[in-house]
Amino acid sequence: MAESPSFRVTLEQQQDFEFNLRFDWGGVSDLMLDTGAPLGRSAGPDAERILAGAVGYCLTASLLFCLRKFKQAPGKLRADVIGTLARNERGRLRVGRLDARIHLSDAVADIKHFDRCAQQFEDFCVVSDSVRHGIPIDVEIFDARGQCVYGARSREGDGRG
Repeated sequence: MAESPSFRVTLEQQQDFEFNLRFDWGGVSDLMLDTGAPLGRSAGPDAERILAGAVGYCLTASLLFCLRKFKQAPGKLRADVIGTLARNERGRLRVGRLDARIHLSDAVADIKHFDRCAQQFEDFCVVSDSVRHGIPIDVEIFDARGQCVYGARSREGDGRG
């Protein structure tokens, strides 16, 4: 049986709630993690922000990969991920949901095969599909005009949503 791919990150406490995060790829800079007040000093992102960044990166990179597979050059992509904290049934603070908004720098009409990529890019995002088992994630894509071209708002009024 083939060995499953794996990866490693190493965390080392620096002081209080500040931890140095080291990656298993040579040449990749370490990252300082911290928590906000009153426990930490916000000297680096906290775990919730790293999670949101990982989800946003994975979704955007997956969309970019698909578009490039169809020989498209969609211009610069941007993603905003809004995390909402909520208390669970035991009163513990948790990431309650993530709302990812991907912004295209072009009009969707100028991107060939966009519809096909929009139908499949989420399925190829390792992180968001893994996280979705415990945290709801809503994904929308907006074109250069600010029109929602993928997600719940893109289906409003067309009988699909």
